[in-house]
Amino acid sequence: MYAKIMVPVDLEHRERLGKALKTAADLAKANGAPICYVGITATTPGPVAHTPAEFARKLEAFAEEQAAAQGVVASAKAYTSHDPTVDLDKVLEKAIEELGCDLVVMASHIPGFPEHIFASKAGYLAQHAKISVFVVR
Repeated sequence: MYAKIMVPVDLEHRERLGKALKTAADLAKANGAPICYVGITATTPGPVAHTPAEFARKLEAFAEEQAAAQGVVASAKAYTSHDPTVDLDKVLEKAIEELGCDLVVMASHIPGFPEHIFASKAGYLAQHAKISVFVVR
């Protein structure tokens, strides 16, 4: 049913991703599909890494950890943006196209007042992506 699954990850908040990571792994195993963990970093130093190259290495290590822990085939793709918060939606849509994914599994947060005015990142992607998006709370 699904051939390649993309999982956007925020390495700064990896402790909040457990349910989405498990869901993606279960779907990958059920469909015999690989997972590509996608992360976006700034060109400037941040809390996760000092450089985009260091971020890419950490994301690759994360993918290897997930592959071993979840028993799935996994890879990683790091993207660099001048402002990841602003560019996130565009970069994720670009990643879907570049990677040839047909399902996105991503974690969401508990909605609060701002989400009644502004769409969440997961909500935006679910509305605008040309493929299925599974948002996990």
